[in-house]
Amino acid sequence: MTTAVIRIQPRLTVTRRTENGDEPREHVGVPVTIYLLSGWLQQRYPGLDPLSHDAGHLWWTLTGQHGNPHLGVLHLLSNLVIFAGFILLSSAWRVLYRAQRRHQLATTGIYARIRHPQYVGFIAIMFGFLLQWPTILTIAMFPLLVWMYVRLAHAEERDALREFGREYEAYAARTPRWIPHREGSAEPTAHPRA
Repeated sequence: MTTAVIRIQPRLTVTRRTENGDEPREHVGVPVTIYLLSGWLQQRYPGLDPLSHDAGHLWWTLTGQHGNPHLGVLHLLSNLVIFAGFILLSSAWRVLYRAQRRHQLATTGIYARIRHPQYVGFIAIMFGFLLQWPTILTIAMFPLLVWMYVRLAHAEERDALREFGREYEAYAARTPRWIPHREGSAEPTAHPRA
């Protein structure tokens, strides 16, 4: 998630010896959500160690799952959503970078399917992390960040309309903002090259 993770430092000190006998110390923070919920979690799940890494996977714990939470369906699905978000973001930035260098409207690649693929990518990444590691802060911040990206997209559209005029109007008329048209649901149109 693009939000900062607030941690209480240091609550747990892990000591391990290196090959030469030194004892480096590592400080492992406890996410605030786990800290705040630890009393309730320990009452409801008596065997749970709230300082363990796995306790941070709240969906896994709350649904009574056992084993490695990293191999659960929800965790694997969230990894796919995060990966897809990064792929979308990467492909969008390549197209946008080329278009900006040429002082043209970005209308090729993923921009031929949706107008704001970079924000859809960011939202997918945030949603994937929210599924994987929900915290009080991320649950509160997710809708706020989505709202901010929507506002930013609208502001960018106003700027693009001022800069590119009718070319942007035509592009906006044929290209949806967030969710691409299903194949065959929209009339195919020729897109100007950027």
